[in-house]
Amino acid sequence: MSAPSSATRDATLERAWAVLEAVPDPEIPVVSIRELGILRDVQRADDGVLEVVITPTYSGCPAMSQIAEDVAHALDVARLAPYRIKTALAPAWTTDWMTAEARDKLRAYGIAPPTGQCASDAAAGKVIRFMPRAVPAPACPRCGSVHTERLAQFGSTACKALYRCLDCREPFDYFKPY
Repeated sequence: MSAPSSATRDATLERAWAVLEAVPDPEIPVVSIRELGILRDVQRADDGVLEVVITPTYSGCPAMSQIAEDVAHALDVARLAPYRIKTALAPAWTTDWMTAEARDKLRAYGIAPPTGQCASDAAAGKVIRFMPRAVPAPACPRCGSVHTERLAQFGSTACKALYRCLDCREPFDYFKPY
């Protein structure tokens, strides 16, 4: 069997990206794994197999097995086998990888998106800071007020904190910047 032409290979990769764009995050279904930056790459491996690279939002993320299953199901339904799903822990995921659309969708869903930027451009590439730093209180996703207070360091998942708006009095999750 001959190798697929580069036009076929490119069309297959584009189709795979499009199929995986529709795979929702299992914990926040209004955003896709691509919009969150969990879907890192879709490529052809040296052996010709489609290779999907995913990165967890943190190393202990309990949703990764579900994400891998959802990716496999989407590729199977689209008849894009054979494929392999790889989990890459480095570079570590950062909220900087979220798209602007993901941030807007989080806000509309009632979750305050992360504020600030976590990585800085360095001559050798991106450098992620793991030092705690002061970040402004997130704006309420419901009324937009910046008069908010943190109630708990952890919200409905470990990557979110629980806040309350002091103006509209509504509680909300804040997706912590990493």
